[in-house]
Amino acid sequence: MINQSTFNFLSELAANNNREWFTDNKQRYEEAKENVLDFTGELIKELNRFDKAVSADLDPKKCVMRIYRDIRFSKDKTPYKDNFGIGNLRTGRVHIGYYVQIQPGRNLAGGGYWMPEADHLKLIRQEVDYNADDLKKIIDAPEFKKFFGEFRAQEQLKGAPRDYEADNENIDLIKLKSFAALHQLTDAEMMKKDSPKRVAEVLGYIYPLTTFLKNALA
Repeated sequence: MINQSTFNFLSELAANNNREWFTDNKQRYEEAKENVLDFTGELIKELNRFDKAVSADLDPKKCVMRIYRDIRFSKDKTPYKDNFGIGNLRTGRVHIGYYVQIQPGRNLAGGGYWMPEADHLKLIRQEVDYNADDLKKIIDAPEFKKFFGEFRAQEQLKGAPRDYEADNENIDLIKLKSFAALHQLTDAEMMKKDSPKRVAEVLGYIYPLTTFLKNALA
């Protein structure tokens, strides 16, 4: 579970995003990071139960992202992220998988493939065109919609992509720029003892989507 002290640290970091404050609170950061690593270790075990692409002996340190921001090409020069991100949980297609964000008031659990690169997007659109019923069976399932809402509501092209007709019965899926889903969890949910299991259950509904996307790129 995520400790209240971890959320407190992140809240205060958001309000004091500078190196001096961070240096003075480095011990608190280390404790919060250790808490997130422990959470990630439990999450990995839960994910491995249904997705063997998540290795049971995966090192959590390889999954918890750096809190330091790359500000070289950003107008936002704040040096630290105000959240802990967890990714790189699956072997194989690194672009396709799961993502967990720990942030006060904005905890997220999701996955799929966000903003595929051009050659991958072409292959995914082709797979949607050929096997749309398989995708619709996943994203239109009541439990999927319960957690992630309307999959088609993601950002789309204004018109039909090249090689596709506007009257294609699945054009609303073919026009998507991303094939990802996100569910928001409360701080209280993340602080429950069984939160790794709860998050894994949410991600379990994304597993079929990752399989569909993986097959598209095979």
